[in-house]
Amino acid sequence: MRKITLILFISIMFFNAPVSAGTDGEISLSKKNQPEKVKDCFEKLNRGIFAFNQALDDAIFEPLARGYRHIPSPIRSGASNVLNNLSNLVTIPNNLLQGNLGNAGVNGARFVLNSTVGVLGIFDPAAALGFEKRDKEDYGQTLGRWGMGPGCYLVLPILGPSTARDAVGSAASLLGGDPWYNVTVRNDTQYFNEADYYFSRITNGVDFRAKNIESFENLEENSIDFYASIRSLYLQDRQLKILNSEKITDTMDDSDWEEIETN
Repeated sequence: MRKITLILFISIMFFNAPVSAGTDGEISLSKKNQPEKVKDCFEKLNRGIFAFNQALDDAIFEPLARGYRHIPSPIRSGASNVLNNLSNLVTIPNNLLQGNLGNAGVNGARFVLNSTVGVLGIFDPAAALGFEKRDKEDYGQTLGRWGMGPGCYLVLPILGPSTARDAVGSAASLLGGDPWYNVTVRNDTQYFNEADYYFSRITNGVDFRAKNIESFENLEENSIDFYASIRSLYLQDRQLKILNSEKITDTMDDSDWEEIETN
C-alpha cells in the first residue's frame, strides 16, 4: 500500500493540469467560456493543502526546476520528447475507449516510429512522415466523455488540483491502465524496472515546472486569490480537454500548461 501511494504521488505530480493542443506555446483563457459548475465541497481543507503544496514547491520543486534549466537545451528538449512519447501509452487506450480510432492509429504509428527510428522518442520522425501529434488523453477525460460528472473539486497533497472524477481516472492508470507502469513496476521486466518509472515521473514534473516558472509567478502576482485562479484555470482546461476543444486554449506541443498567459 505504501508503494502504491508513493507511485500515485509521483505519477500524477503536476500531471492533472492538461490543456488542449493547438499552435505554439501560449495558453490564453477567456472568461466567456467558464467550466461547468463544480462544487468546492472541501474548500477549507483544499486551501490548507494548497498552502502546503505551495510551501513544498518553494522548498523543493521550484529550486529543482531552476537547476534543470541549466541543463543544455538539446538535452532538455530530448527528455521532454521522450516523456511525450511515453504519454502515448495512456493516450492510445483512451483514444480507443472514446471511439476515436483515427487518433489511436496516428498515435500508435507515432509511438512505434519515434520509439525506434526516433531513438526512444528523442526525435520525432513521425511528424516528418505526416503523423502529426495529437492531443493527450487520459482516463479522467474518458470518464467525462462517457458522461460522468466531475464531482467535487479536490486539491491533493503534492498532486495538486483534481476532481473526484479525475482522481478515479488517475487511479485507473495504476490499476492496469498504464502500460509503462505495468512494464516497469508491476512486472519489473529484464529491460525496465520501477526506478525507470519513478525517474520518468519525477522528470516529467520537473520539466513541467521548469517550463512554467515565470508563468506561475505572473499568475500569482496578478491574482487576488491565487487558489481560486488555479481552481478556475484547472477546471476550464479539463472541460476543454473533455470536449476536445481548441477554441480557447492553445499550446505548442500538448504539454501541460506550456505557458500561461495571464494578461
